[in-house]
Amino acid sequence: MWIDTHCHLDAPEFADSLLVIIRAAKEKNVKAILLPAVKAADCTHVKELAHQYSQEIPGLVYTLGIHPLFTNHAQDTDIETLDKRISESLADPRFVGIGEIGLDYFVEDLDPHKQEFFFNAQLDLAQKYQLPVILHVRRSQDAILKALRRRNISGGIAHAFNGSFQQAEQFIGLGFKLGFGGAATYERALQIRRLLKELPRDSIVTETDSPDIPPAWLRKEGIAFNQPAFVGRIAKELASIRGIGDAEFASAVWGNAMQVLPRWSALCADLPNLNLAS
Repeated sequence: MWIDTHCHLDAPEFADSLLVIIRAAKEKNVKAILLPAVKAADCTHVKELAHQYSQEIPGLVYTLGIHPLFTNHAQDTDIETLDKRISESLADPRFVGIGEIGLDYFVEDLDPHKQEFFFNAQLDLAQKYQLPVILHVRRSQDAILKALRRRNISGGIAHAFNGSFQQAEQFIGLGFKLGFGGAATYERALQIRRLLKELPRDSIVTETDSPDIPPAWLRKEGIAFNQPAFVGRIAKELASIRGIGDAEFASAVWGNAMQVLPRWSALCADLPNLNLAS
């Protein structure tokens, strides 16, 4: 069975067909999906979605946070709102951490100071509540590593990782897993494929970042955007790059995600239909 550790089910691309999208994932044996919030105002919505569709995807969970691409329009009071929503969600077994948070030094019109303010404030919340974080690390790996070292953060996932081998080792040393998805299916993605092949198996998790980061075959097949149903096909290509069997890879990435997100592991342990032997 497959796991998607990063999927924006609340994206507008899914709004008119979300049940169809989720059932397609279910039919492809996707048993667990992580839905990260991107704005403080969306916290209630992602929580509702995780519960609404849990009968279809029993391991559907969520995290709460403010994405760096949304920081230009965020208000300082959003941190207070986020703090309150996190506190309220601690009793919810489908709440597993803080995210998507981070820094993005690729998009030019983002205010770097606002990004850093919201990122650091959210890391402080992660430390306060001792929760793992889902990180956005586009062209910002060193700055994020520096911020992490100043705090006692209980690990998490560096989503869509595309840094150097040395940076990867530093994230792993701080207790993080690295997310790989559709980008690795492109033959020209030499650095990502090298990382995928050479990094320790226990450092890797699978993701789609749906509806973004489409795999190589998507446009050829006339499909409009990425979907969680594709995580299995993506994972099989990742397994091929590593030179291991599909079932072995599926088991490894499932275990890696559960290890780094203990609240997710506890939820799945309570659900008999999420036994890895299924």
